[in-house]
Amino acid sequence: MRKWQKIFESDSPIRAEIVKGVLEEKGIVAVILNKKDPVYKIHGSIEVMVSADEAIRAITIVENEISF
Repeated sequence: MRKWQKIFESDSPIRAEIVKGVLEEKGIVAVILNKKDPVYKIHGSIEVMVSADEAIRAITIVENEISF
């Protein structure tokens, strides 16, 4: 089983999807973990997770190639 590492966190599901899409275009498998309360949808956050082996590469891509 893979060990996952959080590489991005936001309260915006759209931003999380953009990050996931860019990472997948670069060949990195990414998953979204939604920690928002399903009733209120205001508490919590949305995290993008990648394999620990790909974390450094993914963080570099997020920092250098994605701007909001």
